[in-house]
Amino acid sequence: MSDGHGGSDESDVLTDASDAGGVDGAGGGDDTGDGAGDADGTGDDAEDGTGADDAEDAAEESVSLETFFDALQAEGRPVATAQQVARRLDVSQSAARAALDRLAANGDVGRADVESDPVVFYPERWDDLATRERVVVFPSRREIVVDRPTQYTRAQLAQFAHLVDTSGTESGTRGYLYRIRQEDVWAAPFDDVDGLLASLRSVLPTRHEHLEEWIRDQWKRAHRFRLYTHEDGYVVLEAASESLLGTVAEDHLADDSLRAPISETEAWVNESAIAAIKRALYEAGYPVEDDRDLEEGEPIDVDLTTDLREYQEGWVETFLEKRSGVYVGPPGSGKTVAAIGTLAAVGGETLILVPSRELAGQWETELLAHTTLNAEQIGQYHGGEKAIRPVTIATYQTAGMDRHRQLFDTREWGLIVYDEAHHIPSPVFSRSADLQAKHRLGLSATPVRETDNEDEIYTLIGPPIGADWDALFEAGFVQEPEVEIRYVPWRDDDARNAYVSADGRERYRLAASNPAKVAEIRTLLAAQPGRKALVFVEYLDQGERIAEELSVPFISGETRHAERSRLFDAFREGDRRVLVVSRVGDEGIDLPNAELAIVASGLGGSRRQGAQRAGRTMRPAGSALVYVLATRGSAEEEFAQRQMRHLAQKGIRVRETTVES
Repeated sequence: MSDGHGGSDESDVLTDASDAGGVDGAGGGDDTGDGAGDADGTGDDAEDGTGADDAEDAAEESVSLETFFDALQAEGRPVATAQQVARRLDVSQSAARAALDRLAANGDVGRADVESDPVVFYPERWDDLATRERVVVFPSRREIVVDRPTQYTRAQLAQFAHLVDTSGTESGTRGYLYRIRQEDVWAAPFDDVDGLLASLRSVLPTRHEHLEEWIRDQWKRAHRFRLYTHEDGYVVLEAASESLLGTVAEDHLADDSLRAPISETEAWVNESAIAAIKRALYEAGYPVEDDRDLEEGEPIDVDLTTDLREYQEGWVETFLEKRSGVYVGPPGSGKTVAAIGTLAAVGGETLILVPSRELAGQWETELLAHTTLNAEQIGQYHGGEKAIRPVTIATYQTAGMDRHRQLFDTREWGLIVYDEAHHIPSPVFSRSADLQAKHRLGLSATPVRETDNEDEIYTLIGPPIGADWDALFEAGFVQEPEVEIRYVPWRDDDARNAYVSADGRERYRLAASNPAKVAEIRTLLAAQPGRKALVFVEYLDQGERIAEELSVPFISGETRHAERSRLFDAFREGDRRVLVVSRVGDEGIDLPNAELAIVASGLGGSRRQGAQRAGRTMRPAGSALVYVLATRGSAEEEFAQRQMRHLAQKGIRVRETTVES
């Protein structure tokens, strides 16, 4: 086909061309009439003299190789007649024919004579057509499939659509499935719905009125309820209409949520029920705008000493406008630094909530490194230390305890930061969401929960603010790890028979602790001799056994804090190259220079855990490897695939390999 002559390739093209001609009347019907007249330079196009000639020249110029590809895509065939190209590009047949002849003369387009039509045209280089972006819309399902999307297209879609899945093995050949959900429209970073629709139209090939009408309706729903502070100091729920307050609010809110009506569209709110009101209305399809006059916090003198990346500056600007939100981005994208930039921009007393004491210490280090704050302005409040300062870092558990809670409740916070915000829906953590602050900021690389109630994160804190993972990979801000699922055989028949005879949790534990994994870990470490490696395990006895076999330390929840810190520092400095880590390493521990992660066993199919463990290798420079071991022929295979599917949806390539016995 590449030379446009004879051979079996041409036969295939001619068959397609005959089919195209048969469907569209090539050689007769629509190909005659005005087409014949145009081809001779006679008929209507010739009646206007010079003006018509100029119009014809302009039409011919509008037919380029790129628009020819568009016509082929619209036809759904690899070849087309001049009449078909003319119809798709809305030009005369004579203009299309002249332009195609010119492209053929330049070697950009091939041509072939077939019996049913004088000439059909096809791309001379098929790979040019194969590497073009294609966008297919399913408006009734509100889904958009993009084949080989450009970075511009991904960036636009990331603002109002959810990336559901990806396919393909190379970044240039990947297909993406997006779905536009209610919450995506509600949280879209636009001043008005017209801005959102303009972004949508910039990436879709055609307008879809039904889809746009649905988006307009969702945008409207996102601005139907508002919380504000009355001049007398109490909180009011305001609805856009009397019927909304009377039906939606009363049907979905608990009896004690509203104290009394104060107008046809407003009601006095029970302040202890504010979080429940926001959650209930969100679930009913009406996110609440929170315009309450909350505590401003005492001002603090702080400046940022680090330059933010362009996308981080965008996060901060969006947050300051909304006054609440969750920074969502891959590990290594700088969510902590962006949060510190937000702290400096807000300039009020700040409470930072974290899941562990280790993370509290890391936050203090980062604050001192990136701001003008001094050690006297920063306090930690947890089991090992209790100091409240202008910037206080506390654990969720401590802040939620009754005997400590009053200290946090009576303080006026200008900003509360919820690190690892996916913890918030848990009862022990959600109690801290009732703390008052003018600004509320969450941070999470993985705002997903296996109970599928991640929307509570956004009702308790604020809407998602973040970047498309794949866009950050492609821009070089974060290096995409190489992820591989390796299916490991049983060590021997005895191990396999024990698995077959077991049931329930015991069966999964046996597969997860398959002794053959130790040999596979040795092989993988030997293949990467210079890399710092983390080996993750779910079971303590497995971790102890692997650590003993490898002669390396094992860090678990039973490891004392001082010893844990010492080992992690040694790992950072390169004095230790391999650590075996239990679930304590999934989050709240900063190991930015891990170059290799081996997941020997995990928490079922937990999507968040899979992303967190892979995230331990993500950083701005250098490639990293993630190996997930799963016992062949066991439920572990499905669990590993489920965990890694979430990473694939974020644009990370995932390979699968079967280890030979």
